[in-house]
Amino acid sequence: MSPTETSTTPTDQVVDTSYPFAAVPPQDAVQRYVAISAERPMTRMTMPIGGDVWVIHRNAAARDMLSDPRFVRKPFRTGERAVPYFVEFPDFLKSTIQFEDPPHHTKLRKLVQKSISPKRVRAMRESAVEFANELIDAMVAKGNSANLVNDYAVALPIQMLSNLLGVPPEDRPKFQKWSAATLAVANMPEDEVVQNMTELFMYLTALIEDRRKNPREDLLSDLANAPDKDDSLTDGEILPIAMILIVAGFDNTANFICSGVLSLLKNPDQLAVLLEDVDAVAPTAVEEILRNGRMAIYDTVAGGGGLVPFVATEDVEIDGQVIAEGEAVLVDPASVNHDAVAVADPGTFDVRRKDNPHLTLSYGLHHCLGAPLARMEMQVAISELFKRLPDLRLAGEAVVDDDNLTQPITVLPVTW
Repeated sequence: MSPTETSTTPTDQVVDTSYPFAAVPPQDAVQRYVAISAERPMTRMTMPIGGDVWVIHRNAAARDMLSDPRFVRKPFRTGERAVPYFVEFPDFLKSTIQFEDPPHHTKLRKLVQKSISPKRVRAMRESAVEFANELIDAMVAKGNSANLVNDYAVALPIQMLSNLLGVPPEDRPKFQKWSAATLAVANMPEDEVVQNMTELFMYLTALIEDRRKNPREDLLSDLANAPDKDDSLTDGEILPIAMILIVAGFDNTANFICSGVLSLLKNPDQLAVLLEDVDAVAPTAVEEILRNGRMAIYDTVAGGGGLVPFVATEDVEIDGQVIAEGEAVLVDPASVNHDAVAVADPGTFDVRRKDNPHLTLSYGLHHCLGAPLARMEMQVAISELFKRLPDLRLAGEAVVDDDNLTQPITVLPVTW
């Protein structure tokens, strides 16, 4: 059956299985994703930038591809070919660990994982709780309303990543200013972005050099002073690691926090479940927000999205479909997160969902390095906010920048 034909659900309702598809109500989008994944493992489509790419719809097929070292990103990193995607990737992102392949990727990842281990993240949790409450105190002191993006969701991950990288307290105001240039919510003029990025690069380079001479308990010290000679990194290798953590650690986490709060406010039945026992429910609520949060906040949802693509180094068969050597492939997280074979009742937003095999943070070789930190920050941000402000409610419409790479929520007006 071709991608433009229709499929039938178990209730004999005919569902359009075209992909990508224009915006439809969320439940209709879920039905389409279920029908598409039931019909075929992937769809070949032409991106606005970079040409054709296979888009994977099935959860198991996505895991197979993401675990297979025959899929690489070198052609994108070297500029041999453009990244097939909905918008253009910034050049500096293509120089980060996100676009590296084994064995160099393995070496870098092993070193970073030591510094963002679950044990270290657990140790950071207390300071995250303390800072979240300071932010809430500041919001309450100003009145009974706020833009949660600027006043809370961005500030918390910036503080946590400053702690992780080892940015001294006296440098944090300027570090936050520079780092804001990487944020999708910044909307800075291009010349201002370039200036801030240049200053950030210079600052990080100097901080790395200082940590080589004066190591402390932080990520940059760990990377600059690897005990194994074979693991030693140059400044040029450490800098892109710091940059991808800044981009992913600030921007994505802030957006996840906003999506989480908004999805709960728009689904009061699930907010009520959370409020019954915030600390106990927060971990599963965060996973469900990662899986289904965006589906739970929009009036309409378009079908089409993806994690960073790969290129096949040889012909590879995934779930019966051959991806030829040189062809690009990516995972649509919204699709694989609503694959009815992998997720029971995928259209339901359930903050107590136990079995939740979502791939929002990717999987395998390229599973998000900062996942333990992002999860902790989301749990703390949502828990502390609703414990302190259980009557939190929307004070207007959220604003989403659909033209940006990460489609961030830029305004989230709330009151209490």
